[in-house]
Amino acid sequence: MIMSGENIEDQDVAPHDSAYIDLVRERLSIVRSRIVRAGGDPSAVRIVAVTKTFGLKACVAALSVGIADLGENYAEELTRKAVALQERPGLAPARWHFLGAIQRRKLARLAGHVALYEGVDRLEEGGAIARHQPGAAVLIEVDTTGRASRSGVSPQEVEGLLDGLLGLGLDVRGLMTIAAPEDPEAARRTFSCVGDLSRSLGLVECSMGMSEDLEYAVGAGATIVRVGRALFGPRPA
Repeated sequence: MIMSGENIEDQDVAPHDSAYIDLVRERLSIVRSRIVRAGGDPSAVRIVAVTKTFGLKACVAALSVGIADLGENYAEELTRKAVALQERPGLAPARWHFLGAIQRRKLARLAGHVALYEGVDRLEEGGAIARHQPGAAVLIEVDTTGRASRSGVSPQEVEGLLDGLLGLGLDVRGLMTIAAPEDPEAARRTFSCVGDLSRSLGLVECSMGMSEDLEYAVGAGATIVRVGRALFGPRPA
C-alpha cells in the first residue's frame, strides 16, 4: 500500500491518459445508474471521488469527467495533489474533502485547500480547525457500531457537539458515517439512523455510503457518497 509519505505523483507516467479517462467516465455512468436504481437523483447526490493511494492520474480523470469533489485521508497526500493540480492548466478546480482523522499539527497545511472536513468528532478538533480556517465547513462523524476502533460520536452525542461547533463559528453542514462492512442489514440500520438524525436536526448534508454499500445509503437519504474503487478499480498494493 502507498503510504502518505510516498511521492504519489511519481506513480503516474502519463497523468493525462485519454483511455483511462474514458474508463472512469464509463464507471461514473454505472455509479449514477446505481444511484437511480436506489431511488436517488444523481443531480442531488454528490459523488466524492476518493483518490486516496491512487496517483495524480485518478485526480485528473475525475476532474475531466465532471467530478469536482475529491476526497483524501492523509494531509500530505491531499496537499501534494492539490498543489500539483493547481499547476496543471485547463482543469476545473477541485473541491477537496478531508476524510481522515483530524491531526491538529497538520491543519495549517490543509487550511488553504480543504473545502469540507468530513470527520469531526471532538470539540477540540473543531477549535483547531476554526483557528486555522475560520468558518470552515465541517461534518460531524457519527458511529453507530460502538466498536472501539471506530471514530465518531454516538447518535446521542451529536446535538451537543453540534452546538459546540456552531459556537466556534464553524459551518456545520451535516453528518457523516461509515457502516460496518459486509453486513447489509447493519448498513441499512446505520444509514437509516444517521439519515433520520440529520433531517431531525435540519442539517443540509448527509455523507454516507461507499463503493460497496451506496445503494443502502442513497435509500436512507444520503446527499454525498464517497467512492474510490467503483471509479478507479482496486487500490494500489
